[in-house]
Amino acid sequence: MRLFAAVMPPPPAVAALRDAVRALPHEPGLRWTAEAGWHFTLAFMGEVRETVLPDLHARLARAAARTEAFSLRIHGAGHFGANTLWAGAAGGLDGMRMLAERADAAARRAGVPMEQHHRYTPHLTLARGRTGGGVDLGPLLESLAGFEGAPWRVDSLSLVRSDLPVSGIPGEQPRYEVVGAWPLAAATR
Repeated sequence: MRLFAAVMPPPPAVAALRDAVRALPHEPGLRWTAEAGWHFTLAFMGEVRETVLPDLHARLARAAARTEAFSLRIHGAGHFGANTLWAGAAGGLDGMRMLAERADAAARRAGVPMEQHHRYTPHLTLARGRTGGGVDLGPLLESLAGFEGAPWRVDSLSLVRSDLPVSGIPGEQPRYEVVGAWPLAAATR
């Protein structure tokens, strides 16, 4: 099964971002992600064998228990290359980066072959360019630059299953299902 560790924004954060995205200028060269799939990926694991799931769950539970809950809000926007638009994050980014590192390490130690480690960039993917088309992301980035979502308390680490589209129907979105969640440690400060 195809898995990743993530922080899932709560419904009010998703609603505020949805309103901001609906107000953006129309860009036909983009495929927009569905709200149901909005998340902050911490560690992408790819295909994971069923046999490693018990150890993976135990290690993710320990990673969560060792990480203090933190405040987060959706903030601004950015892009990867010329074809991927994302919303950023602000607030407890040090906590989020620590959680990402711990989720990555948990997967590795459970026997999941992880891609090469790179510095974590907190982002929530909003849209990707269609194949073969260059997109001018400038107006969208400008429109979202000042976006400030309301803060929420990140108090859990989620393991999410991703089922890629198989129907061949244009516009079909991946389906995401939270298959495990573990509480973060209560803040001691």
